[in-house]
Order: sequence, then structure tokens, then C-alpha cells
Amino acid sequence: MISHMHTLSIKIDAPLESTLATLVQRERVSKSELVRRALQAYAKQRADVVVTPSPSALDLAGDLVGCFSGAVVDLSSNPAHLADFGRV
Repeated sequence: MISHMHTLSIKIDAPLESTLATLVQRERVSKSELVRRALQAYAKQRADVVVTPSPSALDLAGDLVGCFSGAVVDLSSNPAHLADFGRV
């Protein structure tokens, strides 16, 4: 049973296009087939890789959060604190 194929458009630079053209001739397959094979190989290679999410800003600066005391508590939400912002 042949499944329905979807279209994917990508942009590649000239050197990669040249490499693709060489591989297409060597393998005697279409560009689409070559790219499908490459994506399948990549997906298979990455299937068992555990991806850890990138740390958030809070994760990176967590030890700094709340370390200052005596500051204005509504600095980020009260427009009155920005009245002179950017003025010399």
C-alpha cells in the first residue's frame, strides 16, 4: 500500500545543491528520494537520543532571584517608575 506523499520545500545554498546533484547522479535516485533517505537515517540515528530542554532564564539565574532586598516591589508593573527612563 502506497501512502500519500506530502510536499516539503527547503532552501539550500549552492555548495549543498552541488553535493546533492553529485549524490543524485551517483545513487541514480531523485532528489526527493535522496532527501527522504537522509531524513529517515537521521531520524533513526536520533530516535534513542534523550533531548534535554534548554534551561530557562530562571534556571540560569535562579540564585540571583530574590537576592536583593529593599528595592521597589512594583518596578516592572508601575509606569510611574519609568517617567524619566531614557532621559539624561
